[in-house]
Amino acid sequence: GHEYVDLGLPSGLKWATCNIGTDKPEDYGDYYAWGETEAKTKYGYDSNYKINNRKDISGTQYDAARVNWGNIWRMPTEDEFQELVDKCTWKWTTQNGVKGYKVTGPNGNSIFLPAAGGRFGSSLFYAGEIGYCWSSTPNESKNYGAYYLGFFSSNQRVFWDYRYYGWSVRPVAE
Repeated sequence: GHEYVDLGLPSGLKWATCNIGTDKPEDYGDYYAWGETEAKTKYGYDSNYKINNRKDISGTQYDAARVNWGNIWRMPTEDEFQELVDKCTWKWTTQNGVKGYKVTGPNGNSIFLPAAGGRFGSSLFYAGEIGYCWSSTPNESKNYGAYYLGFFSSNQRVFWDYRYYGWSVRPVAE
């Protein structure tokens, strides 16, 4: 029931056209702490975050894409986000009034990633300025960290940060 785009990447991965929690590319969708499969109203180290997994969660019961969208979907890995950064053309733009990136693959097909911001505590921050999308890859040297794709008007990179932030999830399919 969800659409994807083949960007012509070497991995052959198909990228969903929208984030979990919406069916429109420019809508922000829901926010998830890393390893959690339900959106919540409060995010942070002092809230109800409980996951302390040191293994990649792609395709597991901790994968928000798999749990919410079904068996063909999963969260992308750190390396798959890096492929998206390295092999695609990124153009900061506005789609239906929402700022974000048009990401165009080697074959000319594209997806839109909205600058959905993130959640900490009960607040939404940097919406319209920065996008954060969780990968399935933990930072193995930091049991409280995981990797994500971060982007704003002049840059896109794969970073790591604390797992308790509420960020977007953009699913992929094999």
